[in-house]
Amino acid sequence: MTLPQTFTVAPAAANQRLDVWLLAALGEGHSRAEMQRWIKAGAVTVQGQTSPNPAKKLRGGEVVVLTPLPAPSHALVGEAIPLEIVYEDAVLLVINKPAGLTVHPAPGNHTGTLVHALLHHCGHQLSTENGADRPGIVHRLDKDTSGLLVVAKTAQAHRYLARQFAAHGRDGRLHRRYLALVRGAPRATQGTIVGNIGRHPTLRLPRAVVATGGKFATTHYHVLQRFGPAPHPAALLELQLETGRTHQIRVHLAHLGHPVLGDPLYPTPRGNLGPLAGAAAGVLLPRQQLLHAAELGFVHPLSHQKMQFSAPLPASFQTVIDNLTHCFK
Repeated sequence: MTLPQTFTVAPAAANQRLDVWLLAALGEGHSRAEMQRWIKAGAVTVQGQTSPNPAKKLRGGEVVVLTPLPAPSHALVGEAIPLEIVYEDAVLLVINKPAGLTVHPAPGNHTGTLVHALLHHCGHQLSTENGADRPGIVHRLDKDTSGLLVVAKTAQAHRYLARQFAAHGRDGRLHRRYLALVRGAPRATQGTIVGNIGRHPTLRLPRAVVATGGKFATTHYHVLQRFGPAPHPAALLELQLETGRTHQIRVHLAHLGHPVLGDPLYPTPRGNLGPLAGAAAGVLLPRQQLLHAAELGFVHPLSHQKMQFSAPLPASFQTVIDNLTHCFK
């Protein structure tokens, strides 16, 4: 049985969040996600009262008692899932994730994820900063989005990389470039989509651009190629993000009227899994969205050198482009 631990909040810690303060009080070997799990489960008292809110602001001088909880019983076990490792060193890896591979376990998805593959490759030499069920995961890609993803082996590397992702490239350190094949083609060669993203007003799974609430989101696009004469059945777009909302590119492109081809969750009213128009109607689409994280750049946590990586389009994605090109020779 784990014994309770008692702490006194220093006056200088006034206005700190409870989860942040507790993590600092315990030191290395723990994660903020673990602190939040303990707090929500009632394992932490402040002045003798349970406080299930990890964001509770401290005043200074409080007595905090923690009774640590055991790790979740569904311990993760590595699985021999092939990985395409683009780069690896002592503190991080860069992976080219295939479409169809879920990044981390979630309800209904407890095996066969990238996390299980990473555990098989790295053992338990992965950061747990993002929680014991997401070892190494600094950021994520949707299951059916392919491309580059960086993984942290140490807590120090994780925190350093996470700060870059939080800035979304505004400080010049992080670079992400996506490629998407979309239905139709924007009239403008380049543009910016701005719109808050929140829960869909009537559907359970999708997100949507919402008039009120939601989270601010900005996506920049550039049309690389339009296929066929106007009205174009499809176009290849380059995209860069200023924010990192769930499904951001997919939601914003659907809102623009040009959803990602093969995306079953964000169709146009006419549907988005059906055939293309006109001469392109015979081009077969794969059963996942044609969205690819093609470039990833960041500053290395140890060397502080800029690292830059690129990943070619998956064969299924390239085949659609080749077939569209052939249709309009």
